[in-house]
Amino acid sequence: MSIADNLKQVLAELPQGVRLVAVSKFHPNEAIEEAYQAGQRIFGESKVQEMTAKYETLPKDIEWHFIGHLQTNKIKYMIPYVEMIHGIDTYKLLAEVNKQAAKAGRIVNCLIQIHVAQEETKFGFSPEECKDMLHAGEWKELSHIRICGLMGMASNTDDVEQINREFCLLNRLFQEIKANWFADSDTFRELSMGMSHDYHEAIAAGSTLVRVGSKIFGERNYNT
Repeated sequence: MSIADNLKQVLAELPQGVRLVAVSKFHPNEAIEEAYQAGQRIFGESKVQEMTAKYETLPKDIEWHFIGHLQTNKIKYMIPYVEMIHGIDTYKLLAEVNKQAAKAGRIVNCLIQIHVAQEETKFGFSPEECKDMLHAGEWKELSHIRICGLMGMASNTDDVEQINREFCLLNRLFQEIKANWFADSDTFRELSMGMSHDYHEAIAAGSTLVRVGSKIFGERNYNT
């Protein structure tokens, strides 16, 4: 099947209110252009340099979402155009995004990354660390970022019950944080969870953004 056919198949499975981030990292412009021609506008990248090169050469109505682990020294390169940063995993990172966004005269949408998976390699706040950070209140002074919700990844496992537990934990945390800190915010509404192998479970648990790559583009070529 073509990229366009794969895309249509995934989109047909998404209920109303769930948006697709097509994970295009390590894929060439031609693959993105095929998905774009089929109507896709939100693309996810995990390397700032690669995303910036694509931004400069592809249509300007694409929404670029950064979904990788972000280093503070790379933020300034993407701030002029990035639509949403999914992986804010420290307060220091949030403050640096705010600093660079202020220089660019922008307000940048951010998601707080929560670590609920069993693997040690996953980044993110623990649920308690996230609540402590929000309770401290320093983030309220950051006028050039907009906290739009949470992001998380379930464990890479075949145990569907464990995946469901982790996604449901994220949803409960989202609801708690919404009620306690963002009850009056129309923009705190995103729960980014679910990838090619578990997005159906994520949608059932309340995801609003699914990050799907290989089911659309095929397996990635890491050597390019």
